[in-house]
Amino acid sequence: MEDVLSISKVSKHFKSFILNNININIKENCITGFLGKNGTGKTTLIKIILGLVHKDEGEIHYFSNPNLNKKDIKDRLGVVLDEGYFYDNLTLNEMKDLVSSTYTNWNNKKYENYIKRFKLDGKQLISSLSKGMKMKYALALALSHNADLLIMDEPTSGLDPEVRKELMQILSEYVQQDGKSVFFSTHITSDLEQVADEIIIINNGEILEQVSKDELLEEYRLIKGNNEILEKLNKSDLSLINKTNYGFSAITNKYEKIRKEFPEIIIERTNLNEIFLAKTEVY
Repeated sequence: MEDVLSISKVSKHFKSFILNNININIKENCITGFLGKNGTGKTTLIKIILGLVHKDEGEIHYFSNPNLNKKDIKDRLGVVLDEGYFYDNLTLNEMKDLVSSTYTNWNNKKYENYIKRFKLDGKQLISSLSKGMKMKYALALALSHNADLLIMDEPTSGLDPEVRKELMQILSEYVQQDGKSVFFSTHITSDLEQVADEIIIINNGEILEQVSKDELLEEYRLIKGNNEILEKLNKSDLSLINKTNYGFSAITNKYEKIRKEFPEIIIERTNLNEIFLAKTEVY
């Protein structure tokens, strides 16, 4: 698999925040989830990728081709941002006419198909759209100019489960096409658990890890036992410790070692949300 996006040693300094020495890569035919709490640098990095914020240091290479100009890069990126950036007084089709004029490979048939699929009305004013409908419209625009990399910043935030499920299905279909990829920023771990192939975790402006989602889910377990066992365990091996009068539960990647020492311990599979919190919470 080739890299469609490669970021090396990228930093951005603000008065109260630093995006520090970012090194990640996005592979083709892959949904990469970009996971972090609000305010940890997700949107800043996406804006740097899109050229909306200037980086202070580092290199970004698009589609394994250092010779691409800005217009070539723009044509191959599809963008869905939480803010929307639409003119509320225009209809969907009027806004589409503005957007389509900026792309070389606009496909109006694709646009019409997505509008129909999402049950949108091209004559409808953008101001009349719900948040979910606006997100579907943004996705229709992003997918209608044959982009190779779809970049999404918090696309499912505030949406109901049905709309989120529909969007996840669209992303899964999209990456089945040759050479298509998704970079998907969110703090909603359940969405990534459904569709992501790789996970990138950012915290306080630094990348904690880039790893296969399946490997990450396999690395950690939820353990349960009585409080006598907890007192004997090395607390540095545990995260998200929840203790009651009846026993404890915790997240750990040392579960095999703990199992050998305490065969009576209960070990269960965990989920991406608990793993994420275990990696980012401070105890």
